[in-house]
Amino acid sequence: MPPTPKKRTVASSARKPAAKPTTQRGPKGHAAHEVRIIGGQWRRTRLKVIDKPGLRPTPDRVRETLFNWLGQDLRGWRCVDAFAGTGALGFEAASRGASHVLMLEQDPLLVRALQEYAVRLQAGMVQVQRSDAISALQRLPAGSVDLVFIDPPFEGLLFEPALQAAVRAVPVGGWIYLEAPVVWTPEALQVLGLHAERHLKAGAVHAHLLKRTA
Repeated sequence: MPPTPKKRTVASSARKPAAKPTTQRGPKGHAAHEVRIIGGQWRRTRLKVIDKPGLRPTPDRVRETLFNWLGQDLRGWRCVDAFAGTGALGFEAASRGASHVLMLEQDPLLVRALQEYAVRLQAGMVQVQRSDAISALQRLPAGSVDLVFIDPPFEGLLFEPALQAAVRAVPVGGWIYLEAPVVWTPEALQVLGLHAERHLKAGAVHAHLLKRTA
């Protein structure tokens, strides 16, 4: 059976506005953001992120709430950070003890940045793969991971196919984290064999913790 997140009260976190990344100047004159790892062995480590169109690092407070939902300790978990982007979700999971984190990203500049951070953190449990996230999820053995993070570009039509691929990758009782511009209804999730265990709205982001039920 996949790990079971601990129940925690997070209503106060959900009421607070989402934190904004710190803006700095990145390499070669690009504007850059900073996000920080919230907990675990790399707590307070800051990751600089080049500003690219469509790239939305998950805000610190949203990640803090998500890992409160999951119970903080992810020792032994197998995770996939699909549409990894900044890697904030995947590195957070690795920092909290995940045994393997597969980061999927297509953009070569972002892939290189993810690889550099993995080396810097000596994160041997992190594997960075340049790949289409949905195709890569479909190639994973069925039920082989405990948790999939899904945070695709909001302007695209990737949500449903990404959820379908993620449902196959986790076992019954496994977990999927979804960020979307709208809330997913119980009816839409039920068709996919999913149930929303937790939900919060932070600015334009709807964060869902989903459990595979069938």
